[in-house]
Amino acid sequence: MLDKDLALRRITVDPHVLLGKPTIRGLRISVEQILTALAAGVSTADLLQDYPELELADIQAALAYAAERVSEERVYPLEATT
Repeated sequence: MLDKDLALRRITVDPHVLLGKPTIRGLRISVEQILTALAAGVSTADLLQDYPELELADIQAALAYAAERVSEERVYPLEATT
């Protein structure tokens, strides 16, 4: 099981790296890149092959980061128009 706090420590934000976008361990690999690739159907194995400096825990951290951001969203019901 993934320790969410430990995983999220792999995500770094530095205004001097990729304009402050969340990245993996300060590398020039953004969380967005990882999530976009996964959403497009790129396998974890392919990501690890394409980015040799990436680790499985980094991919899990990107997913944990996204889940954390989504959990903070507030949803407001639409008012019915009559």
